[in-house]
Amino acid sequence: MNQHRKKFHKFNACNQKGMTFIEVLIAVVILVLGILGAVAMQASAKKGSFDAMQRSVASALAQDIIERMRGNDATTLADYVGTDYGIALNGLPQKRCNTQTSLCTPGEMVTNDLYEWELALMGGDSFKGTAKKSGLSGVKACISHSVNAVTLVISWDGREEFGSGEEEVCGVKGKKRRSLSVQAFIN
Repeated sequence: MNQHRKKFHKFNACNQKGMTFIEVLIAVVILVLGILGAVAMQASAKKGSFDAMQRSVASALAQDIIERMRGNDATTLADYVGTDYGIALNGLPQKRCNTQTSLCTPGEMVTNDLYEWELALMGGDSFKGTAKKSGLSGVKACISHSVNAVTLVISWDGREEFGSGEEEVCGVKGKKRRSLSVQAFIN
């Protein structure tokens, strides 16, 4: 009986020299699924990164106009109010306030501030080669104020649908619409 077990062990050990085709096939399938999962995760991360970049651009633009408002006379806040920024760029101001030698009145500063901010909002100040490129597509901004409290809303089109699309943001409806709302107090 003991010899029979030795033969059985010997026979069994001889058959177990390598992996079978099924084992190799299962290992390849697991490897391919892992690679596909990593690729899908990379695509999702890229979309999230793009959305974060858009929100960052909108935040920087909001901060820019708020600082321009703070830098000007507080009595001019009503002149910054508007609901159509980003739709069409206004003409170049007659007097530019972009050098130390060209001193401007607070009203002229408002005109220049809004022109430069709207130019940045529409991507007219950023270039790729010689072509103008915007960080935000379909951008629209609204500025309102009550006493010294300013509310600024910037909305733009995202890459994918989000929500029901029934909410109106700064005068625009859409399922791809994203928005950033900032409130500030200006003395």
